[in-house]
Order: sequence, then C-alpha cells, then structure tokens
Amino acid sequence: MIKIVEYLTDSGTSPFSRWFGQLNPRAAARIATAIIRMESGNFSNVKGVGAGVFEYRVHFGPGYRIYFGKDSDVLAVLLGGSTKKGQSKAIRQAQDRWREYKRRRRSGEY
Repeated sequence: MIKIVEYLTDSGTSPFSRWFGQLNPRAAARIATAIIRMESGNFSNVKGVGAGVFEYRVHFGPGYRIYFGKDSDVLAVLLGGSTKKGQSKAIRQAQDRWREYKRRRRSGEY
C-alpha cells in the first residue's frame, strides 16, 4: 500500500483539497477512484512532468490531472490538480510546491 498525503502550505491549507472541493460530483468520484488506484500501487496513467513531479491523467470530461511527488516508495504527496486546459500553470505550481515540500522536510518543518 502507498500512503497518500496532501501537501500543506505554510498557512496549513491544501491546494489539492481546494481544487477537489470545486469539482462536480461525477468528476470528484473519478478523482477519488484514481487516488484509490494510486494507494494500491496502480500508476498506469502516470508520467513525469519534471522536477520530481508526476501527473496522473484521468480520462474523463476535460481531462483531469492530479499532480504529486513521491517521497520514497511508500508515500505520495498530492500537490494539486487541474484539467488539460490549465495543465501548464498547474505543473509549474506543483513543481514549486514539491521544491518547498522537500525544503521543509529537510529542515524538519514537515
């Protein structure tokens, strides 16, 4: 099993939760299913997008994306989400969050 956690900003908010909370129920169900698959180790719809960030593609609606980083073989950190249309900006944000996560983890803040 892979443990899935959400990245939290310095103020304690989760960018992933904020994005997920805006989804319609059908899209939210598809995203939740994708996360369950990740927990089970199924990363078949995943590709690297640079700087240690991965994109899980959900083939539904406008092409949803879940961005995450792997912190060992047993931990995945959800960094955010988007649709295909907002992909470029979301990737940059996820990469920034991943760098911040690693910095805070090294310093013992996370």
